[in-house]
Amino acid sequence: MNELPQQLVNGLLLGSMYGLVAIGYTMVYGIVQLINFAHGEIFMTGAFGALTVWLWLPGGTTMWIALPLMIIGAIVVAVAIAVGAERFAYRPLRTAPRLAPLITAIGLSLALQQAVWAWYPEAKSARTFPQISGGPFEIGSVTIQTGDIFLVSAAPLSMAILAYFVMKTRTGRGMQATAQDPDTAKLMGVNTDRIIVIAFALGAAFAAVGAVAYGLKYGEINFRMGFILGLKAFTAAVLGGIGNIYGAMIGGVVLGVAETLATAYISDIPGMDKFGSQSWADVWAFVLLILVLLFRPQGLLGERVADRA
Repeated sequence: MNELPQQLVNGLLLGSMYGLVAIGYTMVYGIVQLINFAHGEIFMTGAFGALTVWLWLPGGTTMWIALPLMIIGAIVVAVAIAVGAERFAYRPLRTAPRLAPLITAIGLSLALQQAVWAWYPEAKSARTFPQISGGPFEIGSVTIQTGDIFLVSAAPLSMAILAYFVMKTRTGRGMQATAQDPDTAKLMGVNTDRIIVIAFALGAAFAAVGAVAYGLKYGEINFRMGFILGLKAFTAAVLGGIGNIYGAMIGGVVLGVAETLATAYISDIPGMDKFGSQSWADVWAFVLLILVLLFRPQGLLGERVADRA
């Protein structure tokens, strides 16, 4: 029990990262009802975009100067790939059967992995990610690493910006209208193609911020990092209610806390010591998803996707 506050904080941090990536899944699905399984790799390319900026900077550049530039680099790379994917891979299949864009997303995911591996051959093993000096910091019985401070600041700020954009801006209201009924929105003068591109771009931008947070938290990145994390972020989106942007962040936090507590405490149960290792963390994440789908299939906050004829 003495470790409980630390484990809760660890779960909150992990869940915030899941939530940042889950926003991309839920926004795209809410508007075009597409599960973009390449989104995890867009997250990964954002991390390598940030690393590329770091490698291009002059030696001796401090992280306090480099970090804003790395975030911009990550966002530019991730958004460019997401917008390109929407224009050339998904838009031509918008009226095709749903299986076609799903298979395309899986193929795009593999292609992005191999492209990054070709650009960074050494990415086959983990690449070291630059770290912010200082820390760790003690707050009572809780220890927070310097990289975690960025995550715990970036996640709520990103969510606040997104909430303001969706609820208060003209484009945000256009996104809500397109999600509810794209044909009627088009008749009312909404440029639905532009709205869809913006949804892809916003989701990629938040994933890029999450990618930088991942690098700062774990100190390394690799070209396969987006696969499992992308699946968990999709799980978080489903937990919160697919199509619900607030549910995506809440689902991420719930998933992160549940995964952390399961890893920390299940091994203390007699006969369950094999199931509390870190290798079982992914399993417990999907066990939680199955339970939620069994008892509340619409997610914790419910879906916000209109039934379309």
